[in-house]
Amino acid sequence: MQTAIPCVIMRGGTSKGLYFHSNDLPADEALRSRVLVAAMGSPDLRQIDGLGGAHPLTSKIGVVSPPTHPDGDVDYLFLQVVVDEGRVDTSQNCGNILAGIGPFAIEEGLIEAQDGTTDVHIHMVNSKSIAVAQVQTPGGKVEYDGDARIDGVPGTHAPIPINFLDVAGSSCGLLLPLGVKANIQGVDVTCVDNGMPVVVLRASDFGKTGYESPEELEADSNLKVQVEKIRLEVGPKMKLGDVAKKTVPKMCLVARPQHGGAISTRNFIPHRVHEAIGVFGAVSVATACITPGSIAAEVAGIEEPSAVKSLDIEHPTGFFTIAMDVSVDNGKVNVKRSALLRTARKIMRGEVYVPETIWDGK
Repeated sequence: MQTAIPCVIMRGGTSKGLYFHSNDLPADEALRSRVLVAAMGSPDLRQIDGLGGAHPLTSKIGVVSPPTHPDGDVDYLFLQVVVDEGRVDTSQNCGNILAGIGPFAIEEGLIEAQDGTTDVHIHMVNSKSIAVAQVQTPGGKVEYDGDARIDGVPGTHAPIPINFLDVAGSSCGLLLPLGVKANIQGVDVTCVDNGMPVVVLRASDFGKTGYESPEELEADSNLKVQVEKIRLEVGPKMKLGDVAKKTVPKMCLVARPQHGGAISTRNFIPHRVHEAIGVFGAVSVATACITPGSIAAEVAGIEEPSAVKSLDIEHPTGFFTIAMDVSVDNGKVNVKRSALLRTARKIMRGEVYVPETIWDGK
């Protein structure tokens, strides 16, 4: 026998995942994790026995519930199902899956759509912060078709602008938990947390150009060992605890831009190399670019940080544009607002089945 659980499959930004109402899942966290691992088909590199797509970017979960924050319309909990392990990680946000939360909440009747555009205030439970997504709702219905294009996704779709409020230091307690620059394992790093804990490193310090393909970087076992050693040491220093079993911090190799952007990036997430760059990862890297004295600022060569209105972050499949509202006072950066453009598409609505031996639905 099997247990049927209602869910929606959506593409959010450059990721894809399962979206659930919280009351359709077990209240017990350990049991919920076992259910979601089964739904995705982990632990298995192919995830052949579940709905996962055999990659961290397609093994994601969004859990939506009524708001517990006074400024939120809904709560959003992000869960990363580890592809080749039987576990779920709760230690990070995901700004791509976030892009689908507004449409999901509207279509599932959690908030009322307006005629034209509906602002959805989303309480991101992982970081206890608020994002505001602007969803196109002509005639009170979610619009998925449109002219907006984002790198890493074919075609065009309706734009979903997202504004992030008060996400600086949401995981580490400080925007720059180790200051502007630190030395870990003999390598200079800048650790930044503007929605996602990220460690910025010069690609050249590892003998890399920073323009290699993800496949080339993943094939370099020595590089992966070096990067992971730094990640394991820096995690506790960033107030993230033991990160051996966590998906944060992300590790970002940077180089001078190749295609007219602000900086070129290659991102370990943390054990695979991203074909693009994550939403919050891009926000944190952009923040580092306008922080005087940081690794990213030195590489990007931005002379007047306070004049920056937007930054194009280069990644292996294109650009990620981050709109910034910042001030710089005596070298200290104050991030007032970060914003970006995402798209989303509903792919399927139905039920996912898990063995009744894991959960009987009660």
